[in-house]
Amino acid sequence: MFSRHKKLKIFTGNANPALAAEICHYLGVPLGVSQVSRFSDGEIRVCIQENVRGADVFVIQPTGHPVNENLMELLVMIDALKRASARRITAVMPYYGYARQDRKTRAREPITAKLVANLLTASGVNRVITMDLHAGQIQGFFDIPVDHLPAGPILAEYLIRRYLEDVVVVSPDVGGVVRARDLAERIGAPLAVIDKRRPEPNVAEIIHVIGPVQNKTAVILDDIIDTAGTIMEGGHALLEYGAKAVYVCCTHPILSGSAIDRLRDSVIEEVIVTNTIPIPPEKMLPKIKVLSIAPLLGEAIIRVHENLSVSKLFDTPV
Repeated sequence: MFSRHKKLKIFTGNANPALAAEICHYLGVPLGVSQVSRFSDGEIRVCIQENVRGADVFVIQPTGHPVNENLMELLVMIDALKRASARRITAVMPYYGYARQDRKTRAREPITAKLVANLLTASGVNRVITMDLHAGQIQGFFDIPVDHLPAGPILAEYLIRRYLEDVVVVSPDVGGVVRARDLAERIGAPLAVIDKRRPEPNVAEIIHVIGPVQNKTAVILDDIIDTAGTIMEGGHALLEYGAKAVYVCCTHPILSGSAIDRLRDSVIEEVIVTNTIPIPPEKMLPKIKVLSIAPLLGEAIIRVHENLSVSKLFDTPV
């Protein structure tokens, strides 16, 4: 389909090779030949095994678990491609690790999301494509172009096909209202907000629910599910406030710690996620539905390659 793009090359590290293969299949281009291995002491060794001189190169590498390993792989791959005279290098990071550390909330804390942006820029990357950043202002941490793609259209399309009745979209906190409002508008549903506080990281306390949830099918929308504590507490609170069923949508299924046990035993009917981060087979529950972002990323890649507008992908609502 895109055989005319002889200078378009796509490589991947070890973070999500299945997603990279899907994207290549969608675009009709072969996956770049490279080897990402380890020296005996654990240092990362990268070998680009084909000519990339003058090429427009895209590296598919989300920085999910193990975050530090995947981030370092990406940095080393970028350096290898730069030294091999690639014309332009774009880091395709469906999940941007360390995004939750985007500001100082206490004295003497780092802003690690900015540090990662600095590391990427210093490595020689020319552009970044990512999805549903935990905080949109992270785009401003870069002095290079950042294409920030929303998963909302993909999630909305699935929910519409699901034919759920009396839906209300619920933001799990005030910070997620913009994302939740966009989904609500796409599927023609009202909006509600869970008022919560975090006494410490990965701990959430529900104070109350704002909005029309009585006798509604509540769809909680979040950017990530980490330990699933927020989702579990939110689900119980929505049922207490009169919701008749609870579904969950999220872009990045981190699913760390006891998340799987919590989801398995929770009141949640279905957990709808995307494949920005691969879910190990042992964590795949029957109630988890995975939607592919490969077509979206494929379209974004070809638009960047052809110097077309990426935002046009989202001009038409679902």
